[in-house]
Amino acid sequence: MALLEVNHLDVRFALRKGEVRALRDVNFTLERGERLGIVGESGAGKSVAAFALLNLIAKPGFIAGGEVNFDGKTLNHMGERGLRRVRGNRISMIFQDPMMTLNPVLSIGEQMIEAIKAHRRTGTKAARKIALDRLRQVQIPSPEARLDQYPHELSGGMRQRVIIAIALLLDPDIVIADEPTTALDVTIQAEIMALLLSLCEEHNVGLILITHDLGVVSQVTQRMLVMYAGRVIEQGPTREIINDPQHPYTQGLINALPQMATPGEPLNQIRGSMPSLDNLPSGCAFHPRCDFIRRADGEVRPACVEQVPGFTVSGNCRVACHMVEELQQDRRLKEASQ
Repeated sequence: MALLEVNHLDVRFALRKGEVRALRDVNFTLERGERLGIVGESGAGKSVAAFALLNLIAKPGFIAGGEVNFDGKTLNHMGERGLRRVRGNRISMIFQDPMMTLNPVLSIGEQMIEAIKAHRRTGTKAARKIALDRLRQVQIPSPEARLDQYPHELSGGMRQRVIIAIALLLDPDIVIADEPTTALDVTIQAEIMALLLSLCEEHNVGLILITHDLGVVSQVTQRMLVMYAGRVIEQGPTREIINDPQHPYTQGLINALPQMATPGEPLNQIRGSMPSLDNLPSGCAFHPRCDFIRRADGEVRPACVEQVPGFTVSGNCRVACHMVEELQQDRRLKEASQ
């Protein structure tokens, strides 16, 4: 059994105009020590999925269906007391902006010691020693001095290192990193990701990396999910998806990378924008933006407009696309006729 199993997860927000489905039938697993990437544009549902794992969806949002099973226990059916034993202890989270995560009126040491004592029966002196050790692991210079400093006294890269140190304080089984380098300079981003990767490998920690940066995902993760409009539309080994993307949306994301453009020419981009979750198109949610909606004869594929695609197995990947399913059927017919 996998360390983390997400089965048919459905998250909704109760608004005045009715319920909006932010996540629809999301399924994936994470093994101990495995690194999983979740990618997609803003509004795809990546962060909602991360918050749902720890049952941190704030009202008017709620988990409407499905299960999040961690180490044999169903988190979304667990009481607040039980969840407190998991959050920050066995599953920790790194948020986008460290200044929004760290308490500005407490020193770094006070915040780290408080986190340790909330989950461990230990004295202040022993907790401070653990905190100091974690700051050394994330390569913060003069860690003794940093413990007594406040968040505003540190640079952005230094604050993010502190956040990583706090995430690893209690030797968690899983770290969820939600856009961990968004607020940092490009020169610092690579250092932070390399540090996070090495620490997860050293401690055999499972990593869920949420990002829109396919370049980072290709270097850090072993498997990946591609999300669109609240649904997983492609999943499989990272290298296989990056080298041979099956879904037109995944192809568009990869083609939009700067290195894929001709020098001196505009960057490639996916036309249109992510649909509003309260007004999703019929059929495949991506069909209004899809370049492959028409067949070779110029006719629109009716299924793309009328039916939500199921998953088709392609190699080691699963893809929710009518075109891929059609190509698979054509291939089977050709093989049968030979």
